[in-house]
Amino acid sequence: MARRLVALFATLTLAVGACGDSGTTASGQTKLTIGVIPIVDVAPIYLGVQKGFFTEQKLEVKLETAQGGAAIVPGVVAGQYQFGFSNTVSLLLANAQGLPLKAVANGVASTGAEGKDFGAVIVKKDSPITSAKDLAGKRVAVNTLRNINTTTVSSVVRKAGGDPSTITYVELPFPDIVSAVAKGDVDAGQVVEPFLTIAAGQGDKQITSNYAGTAPGLTVGMYFTSTKFAQENAAAVAGFTTAMNKSLEYASAHPDEARAVLTTYTKIDPAVQQKMVLPKWPSAVDKASVQVLADLATQDGVLTKQPDLTALLP
Repeated sequence: MARRLVALFATLTLAVGACGDSGTTASGQTKLTIGVIPIVDVAPIYLGVQKGFFTEQKLEVKLETAQGGAAIVPGVVAGQYQFGFSNTVSLLLANAQGLPLKAVANGVASTGAEGKDFGAVIVKKDSPITSAKDLAGKRVAVNTLRNINTTTVSSVVRKAGGDPSTITYVELPFPDIVSAVAKGDVDAGQVVEPFLTIAAGQGDKQITSNYAGTAPGLTVGMYFTSTKFAQENAAAVAGFTTAMNKSLEYASAHPDEARAVLTTYTKIDPAVQQKMVLPKWPSAVDKASVQVLADLATQDGVLTKQPDLTALLP
């Protein structure tokens, strides 16, 4: 993962070059391009754009989707995006690699409720696996190796008395994990919504909520910018943070609207959309939980050194 971040950074630096200037509109608004992933986690920013929270801060926001944080991180550094969304461990990896990034707003958090979170490990209905401890020695599918889902699954297995070093992690895209579990290609799979609700509809069972079990208020993802952009565009960064915090608070207070906005950027089945568990969207980063992730990732060898959280976090 870390090597991919550095390689992508180098590629995008050559491709994008000096396009870091966000520019302004005729009416004096600062134009911003935000790199996001088409998942439930980012519903608040889409809602905030709809509600005009960014316009209030004299920001004209363009949301661009990418496959994941591994592409968004170097894109922000290179200036392709002025801001981006990524999971916390990807940002910790980037920081440890020396990439000049600064988190500016919270993104998404665990509900903290076992069995009622937006991410969990699933198994087939008739699987002999009944607890996190039973995952030791098994094949477990995750969407990315050596990242937040391997770190948190290993954490809950360790807490339950199992040896996470005996797990064989298999990298598969989220849409393929449910079918891989059903076919028996893997023993278990870590999935997030809407795939968690889809799996439940097919009879699969949850055995552990890996985010909630790692830290109750786990900060799973954050919005960030480059240190260069932050230093040169303090007003735009302050405006983005204000608008993003207002968006997070609004989404938290209006879950029905948060569900509804999903239809504008995802293709989630309406029935699944109504049943799935929404994450928490607090406006503050849970710094203690980020430290937990940093410690776990270092313990597992995902990070070779402790990241500088003072430099990274808001």
